[in-house]
Amino acid sequence: MSKTTRATAEYQQLDAAHHIHAFLDQKALNAQGALVIERGERLHLWDTDGKRYLDGMSGLWCTNLGYGRKDLAEAAARQLHELPYYNLFFHTTHPRVIELSELLFSLLPSHYSHAIYTNSGSEANEVLIRTVRRYWQIQGKPEKSVMIGRWNGYHGSTLGSTALGGMGFMHEMGGMLPGFAHIGEPYWYAQGGELSEEAFGLKAAAELEAKILELGADQVAAFVAEPFQGAGGMIFPPASYWAQIQRICRQYDVLLCADEVIGGFGRTGEWFAHQHFGFEPDTLSIAKGLTSGYIPMGGLILSRKMAEVLVDQGGVFAHGLTYSGHPVAAAVAIANILALRDEGVVSQVKTDTGPYFHQLLREAFADHPVIGDIQGTGLVAALQFAQDKSTRQRFAQENEIAWHCRTVGFEEGLIIRSTLGRMIMAPALVANHAELDELVEKTLRSVNRTARELNLL
Repeated sequence: MSKTTRATAEYQQLDAAHHIHAFLDQKALNAQGALVIERGERLHLWDTDGKRYLDGMSGLWCTNLGYGRKDLAEAAARQLHELPYYNLFFHTTHPRVIELSELLFSLLPSHYSHAIYTNSGSEANEVLIRTVRRYWQIQGKPEKSVMIGRWNGYHGSTLGSTALGGMGFMHEMGGMLPGFAHIGEPYWYAQGGELSEEAFGLKAAAELEAKILELGADQVAAFVAEPFQGAGGMIFPPASYWAQIQRICRQYDVLLCADEVIGGFGRTGEWFAHQHFGFEPDTLSIAKGLTSGYIPMGGLILSRKMAEVLVDQGGVFAHGLTYSGHPVAAAVAIANILALRDEGVVSQVKTDTGPYFHQLLREAFADHPVIGDIQGTGLVAALQFAQDKSTRQRFAQENEIAWHCRTVGFEEGLIIRSTLGRMIMAPALVANHAELDELVEKTLRSVNRTARELNLL
């Protein structure tokens, strides 16, 4: 039952009067009116008109435990009463952030030892840039400062994290920064040509070596990438890719940094996505699933090798955030991680719900006339629209097709995401079989409606 006391139209008018939304044409949104979401429970959301939606995107890839978890809310309430705020300045700390780190590093390989907490993934990657450059400065190599990312990669919306990412339309807003370079994305379906996936994976990785040699290995500080691309289309690299990337980084003494903001905390059926792909980064950027989105928190995880240099040789670390390691956020993160661990959520994704989800997708879409590929693992997946499956020819207007499908999804009571010509799904990790059935059935309905309404067949 709706608890709102205002009409939806009034909320929409006030929203239009005072907000600029992310990644949308604000004028067009104001004319249409924003969807006003009022409450959530598990995988479902309700708007102020009482319509129910299945959230197939976990908010923004973050509500890993779903909506309405009382244990997370109670953890926040207890901490608010006990110590609502204190900082990590002035030689001080507090119990919750210490306990969070103890728990977090009990789940990570012993290769990692230290954390720098932030409020978001964007901030985590902003801190990454400074920390990596400081690491090389301490070792007498300040010229090793160039950060290499990937075109179409996404690392956040601050100026530094935008430069690190490879979204050209974001670079246009505020300009590009010096000290950043990019290589291609490992998108075999679109760019592989006649190569096998394995051969293309090696070719895509070789771009990193070529870029390091072009810039000079003595100038390159790090290669930063998502284990699988999120906002860039949920692109999974070929199996040959990451081992070769790691070999190249080690050969040229370049740090390997994994953006785990989307992939972390169970999404792939492993605690962190780099474990699924079998490589060992020097840093991990985390956020989103750290608290299941219940309260903002992120962080940068450092390898023991890096931390020892920074601590033992670095002197003053000239960085700090007012809300770094916030006690309420830390308390929620602890409750969230304990639930993921003790309720067996991550292992369930790996052995049960993940395989079930992908079986449903294959049954529904493997032979679908406008879907050319299904990618993913665990509880993350992408459907690739294609005009000709046999040649991997994509629709010229694939952006418009995917956006139409996403809009149809809302009409069907489903929230999924469109990026380029791909439909992306990332449901809460607590999804049961019935909820996954609903997700795939509504997605199929949305794809079929899109094919009919746009005359794709």
